[in-house]
Amino acid sequence: MNKVVHPLPDLAVFVRTVDLGSFAAVGSELELTASGVSRIVTRLERRLGAKLLHRTTRRLVLTQEGETFIAHARSILASIEAAEAEITSIHGRPRGPIRVNSGTAFARHRLARLLPQFMDRYPEITVDLSVSDHRIDPITDQIDVTIRVGPLADSDLIAVRLGEVSRIIAGSPQYLARYGVPEQAADLMRHNCLQLSGFSRLAQWPLVEQGKRIMVPVNGSIRSDSADVLLDLALAGAGLVRFGDFLGEGAVKDGKLVPVLSHCHDPDPQPITALILPSRQTIPRVRAFIDFLKAGC
Repeated sequence: MNKVVHPLPDLAVFVRTVDLGSFAAVGSELELTASGVSRIVTRLERRLGAKLLHRTTRRLVLTQEGETFIAHARSILASIEAAEAEITSIHGRPRGPIRVNSGTAFARHRLARLLPQFMDRYPEITVDLSVSDHRIDPITDQIDVTIRVGPLADSDLIAVRLGEVSRIIAGSPQYLARYGVPEQAADLMRHNCLQLSGFSRLAQWPLVEQGKRIMVPVNGSIRSDSADVLLDLALAGAGLVRFGDFLGEGAVKDGKLVPVLSHCHDPDPQPITALILPSRQTIPRVRAFIDFLKAGC
């Protein structure tokens, strides 16, 4: 009698091969040889009667059939994991890993404060946090929860609103004593305004003048793709900065930064959103993380 090979382990190997991009990488992770991983994928292809991967000396590329099959494979594996996690949580607490991505500012100034509390409440959950200020593809990178601040592009991901961020214009007491406190929109033209690069919508600062919202094109000697760096520069007296309230709330509270133009600045409230892979939203540990963030943000 021929031995029946269960397809589920083969599915998992195939998905990891697509994620990591090579048989050798998967073999290293699973303690198999590269040829052993290749044989598993070949076995799956024979079962399906279709080629899933184009193999070249340099890389692996999904075939059209592979593109179709990978979506189903991910969904099947995610459903099994969700079922296992659901049963496990019934008899205990949510457990297992969560992959999270966030921008630098939110990670440093909000998540760094919240995560210790989350880990105290759910000690059997582990968080793998990647921090970057460039846009990633959560589906390709298989990120369970991606946190975004600001408007969202159309997406197949599940969006959950966590809270809201408003912006503040501020400068250090030393800077304001040296260059003066701006009183109206036009005054910004004579100030060194520190600018966040990479986000075109932030290159102009919104103010209200005679009841009308206007966009002021600010200028400055320093641009950076890091909101944290701009905050540090403002604290050092380099210029005015416009930042999300969660980023500089401590500095404002301590008097290290002084808000300006509060009477005519449009704080432009923007949502803080968690984007969740559709296949992950029912997993108890992911639900627990989202519920915790909603309460804390």
